[in-house]
Amino acid sequence: MSNCVCDTLIAGPAQGPLSGEIIPPGDKSISHRVVILASLAEGITEVEGLLPGEDNMATARIFEQMGVGIEWLNETKTRLRIHGVELHGLKQPEAMLDAGNSGTCARLMLGVLAGQPFTSTITGDASLRTRPMQRVADPVRRMGAQVTGKNGSDLLPLTVCGGALTGIHHVSSVASAQVKSCVLLAGLYAEGETCVQEPGPSRDHTERMLPLFGQPLHISNDGNIHLIPAGKLTAPEKPILIPADTSSAAFFAVAASMIEGSNISLKGIGINPRRDGWRRILTDMGGIIRLEDKRCVGDEPVGNMSVHHGVMKGIRVHPDDITDAIDEFPVLFAAAALSEGEFILEEAKELRVKESDRIATMAAALSTCGATVQEQACGIHIQGHEQLTGGATIDARGDHRIAMAMAVAAQRASDDITIQHAGAIATSFPNFVSLAQTIGMNVRWAT
Repeated sequence: MSNCVCDTLIAGPAQGPLSGEIIPPGDKSISHRVVILASLAEGITEVEGLLPGEDNMATARIFEQMGVGIEWLNETKTRLRIHGVELHGLKQPEAMLDAGNSGTCARLMLGVLAGQPFTSTITGDASLRTRPMQRVADPVRRMGAQVTGKNGSDLLPLTVCGGALTGIHHVSSVASAQVKSCVLLAGLYAEGETCVQEPGPSRDHTERMLPLFGQPLHISNDGNIHLIPAGKLTAPEKPILIPADTSSAAFFAVAASMIEGSNISLKGIGINPRRDGWRRILTDMGGIIRLEDKRCVGDEPVGNMSVHHGVMKGIRVHPDDITDAIDEFPVLFAAAALSEGEFILEEAKELRVKESDRIATMAAALSTCGATVQEQACGIHIQGHEQLTGGATIDARGDHRIAMAMAVAAQRASDDITIQHAGAIATSFPNFVSLAQTIGMNVRWAT
């Protein structure tokens, strides 16, 4: 059950009902933001529950390159102490900054780098270098930073010459926490007020966390976010506790929902409404999920989930749930392929520009395994089947969520499914396989 750096997964079919208790690793999105704000704060911030995936390690390494001291307090790198250098204490990096596979890291860092009085360059791996960056380059350029890069500054690597920023009212064309957070982080360095307006709500971890570091925000009745820089961030007196990642919990919840007789418990899961769309969708499909022991960890709502097998059916996804479930759709597609009736998703073009084109990649993978799938320009239609066809080999295209979603789908296949290019699981959920095995999922690394 040990973790592995292999690149190929063998999964399914499940040998019986799933049962047991899981505490997923810390939330990836919150982990990024804790490292960023603690690095820019005055004082020392203690953190418990960090996700030690490659994405978050990339953010930590970038700040270490710029002079931030990080003490790792345990071998698993879930507890740490960050010695903040204050807003204006970062040092010019001697080498290019590497965000790895992390779009969150790259886009949020652009906001930080825009406020620095030096020139820096940020890049990423081959996948990240294909993902759009204009959406964050444009607003920080309007604030006064110089940003240059490939394809009109839409692709990494991007070179940023920052400093002397002015607050703006940014009207975002997409509901994106990454865009919003980039602009707010740049706003910490700007003269005057920075305001962000979105076409709809997106995850709000940045807004919840900034006040913990002494930076107030005002959210108006129309949903616009207003930030007037306080001039400094201050480390919280108490350790920051990071909830278990709801995106990670979704894989196990879907698996238990699909396999007859299953009953699992997921502990300490973040239930932020802006991240809870997958649970609402899965419940609409017939999944049985009970929330228990609801509470707050810091400023984030948390609860335990009891998940039971249910009779799953296809649905038309409500548009209001799409942004709140944007990262979990690959595993929801797996559930749809094994449900009664038709699953319809529209208005989800953002899935085309994730770590892979998640509509095309999941459509290809599921079709290879016998599912009935029709791609749409901005969505997907899936006709459910009782079982998938085993003996197939599919390509996860280096996308961690595709690999894990297909490992879940394989639990209801007639035979093993081989999932190639799955090593990227280490970016977000390094111990996925070992935890899956503890509840009875049939998944293993190829040897």
